[in-house]
Amino acid sequence: MNPYIALATFPVVFLGELPDKTMFANLVMATRGKPLQVWLGAAAAFTVHVAIAVTVGTALFALLPKRAVDGVVASLFLGAAAYASWLSRAEDGPQPGRPTAAGGAVVTAFVVIFIAEWGDLTQILTANLAARYHSPASVAAGSLLALWAVAGLAVAAGQTLLRHLSVATLRRVTAVVLVGLAAYTAWLAVR
Repeated sequence: MNPYIALATFPVVFLGELPDKTMFANLVMATRGKPLQVWLGAAAAFTVHVAIAVTVGTALFALLPKRAVDGVVASLFLGAAAYASWLSRAEDGPQPGRPTAAGGAVVTAFVVIFIAEWGDLTQILTANLAARYHSPASVAAGSLLALWAVAGLAVAAGQTLLRHLSVATLRRVTAVVLVGLAAYTAWLAVR
């Protein structure tokens, strides 16, 4: 595992997930269930999604020549940047979840996050980064820590986080970072 790749992956995925619908879902579920149980369910769902995304990204690299992978990854980064920019203009609100008693919060959080993350920006980012860096364990570690951190912030900080950070601003920052990654990867593809 390369710690530099994990460190490079963390902020990209963290920024991509911070204003995401799953952060809001965690926030709302934590108001109705025990925060630790909500976090455990969300962390388990994120673990499954990171494994899937890294596998897809690694398989993409194994099947295609490096230049083609770089071209595909640059396109996907650009698409993800457009998606993040579009989301910054949309008004997102919390998606209510209703955890039930004791272990029900864990199961509810797992199901809600598992379903919500399919095709999500951070899942696409993780697959792209795995294809780009050719280090699945490093990308998985950075992505997973970022997703767990955002889930932890959501359940611990709750509404306070939203009072200090603009969702639209976070999405715009994510879009700018992704455009930079797309440009760099496209440059690698043509050099």
